[in-house]
Amino acid sequence: MPRPRKWRKVCCLPDVNRFGPLDSPVEKEHVVIMTVDEYETIRLIDLEGLSQEECASQMHVARTTVQGIYQEARKKIAESLVNGKVLRIEGGDYQLCDGEGGLHSERCCHRNRCGKAKM
Repeated sequence: MPRPRKWRKVCCLPDVNRFGPLDSPVEKEHVVIMTVDEYETIRLIDLEGLSQEECASQMHVARTTVQGIYQEARKKIAESLVNGKVLRIEGGDYQLCDGEGGLHSERCCHRNRCGKAKM
């Protein structure tokens, strides 16, 4: 029996969860689904400038796990851009940061929109 998947810590859900060509049909074959944890790796690594190791620490998973998640996320973004498909962000194995406790870190909410950051 395989080991259960570990929950990935995510700071916040995206404000917008659908991207793509305006004239694209929303049929299954024209949609790419990105999970919330894949979105979080893109946000942390590409937007926030964290290393994969720092991202792994933030998400409470191994660096090799982040590497795999990041690779899948980039592939999905490329498929959406190159093939003109709609990119939807939904699902995945994640827990939202509540702004306090074991899942919270100051870097998490300080730079994000959770609204629970200490200023």
